[in-house]
Amino acid sequence: MKKALICGVSGQDGAYLANLLLNKGYTVCGTSRDAQMSAFGNLKRLGIYDRVKLESMALTDFRSVLQVLTKVDPDEVYNLAGQSSVGLSFELPVETLESIATGTLNLLEAIRFLAKPIKLYNAGSSECFGDTQGAPADETTPFRPRSPYGVAKATAFWEVANYREAYGIFAASGILFNHESPLRPQRFVTQKIIATARRIAAGSREMLHLGNTTICRDWGWAPEYVEAMYLMLQQEQPDDYVIATGQAFALQDFVAQAFATLNLDWQAHVVIDQSLYRPADIAHSQGNPNRAKQRLGWVARSTMPNVVQQMVSAQGQ
Repeated sequence: MKKALICGVSGQDGAYLANLLLNKGYTVCGTSRDAQMSAFGNLKRLGIYDRVKLESMALTDFRSVLQVLTKVDPDEVYNLAGQSSVGLSFELPVETLESIATGTLNLLEAIRFLAKPIKLYNAGSSECFGDTQGAPADETTPFRPRSPYGVAKATAFWEVANYREAYGIFAASGILFNHESPLRPQRFVTQKIIATARRIAAGSREMLHLGNTTICRDWGWAPEYVEAMYLMLQQEQPDDYVIATGQAFALQDFVAQAFATLNLDWQAHVVIDQSLYRPADIAHSQGNPNRAKQRLGWVARSTMPNVVQQMVSAQGQ
């Protein structure tokens, strides 16, 4: 029986990944900064809270990381922890860099120190690429991040590549494009859109305030994306993979789809709010997942319209 350690198990991806690995017969241990105080609502929502062993771990504290790795003795480590909001990273740039870049470095160094055949998955991000001018980004596309979050993720990506090449550690980064689900926190714009649209459909007279709705994103379905994480650690050799649908849609299209699913005209309920614009944003973000298809056999099954419909349906349950 394999043992997996999921750092950041309480988040969207951590919960879906824990569910996937449990179904594959893994022993799953998850970490949070304070496992005794964290609510772990996503694990409870998926009905797996009692099946995941929980440990407190501060990724920015090397001693804490080393202690937990020694105690759990995992076969696979999935690093999904760290500050996860692009917008918030402009307000908390230091915490964002430390939680992502220093956290990833501590995991790599602890694995090197223990000298055990631990496989590491690192959560990369499409934010590393910045704006690719409409061209789908693949694993050879240069990084030009446009947010503190993207800078931190790019730093962690190169840390992983360095330790893989210098020390022979099995470490892989998944460069994931946007992936959504009902487990997204309300601070994410996609969840904000779905929740507000549902309230309006139920009779609320509020307006939905949004920033730049012309931005284009490659939106996928989170439960499918965690399958790619698992597959990366089952390969003979570690490598980095872009995980995306290969299709991009404007945020305006996402909004229109959400309101149309509830038989509403979005234009009657949306206000463009200049205060919600970011200091720097990416106009077009789209991935080319060919390597994942060819080597992992992974293909996204859901694109933006399906994602919206599933999120609206789940919110109404």
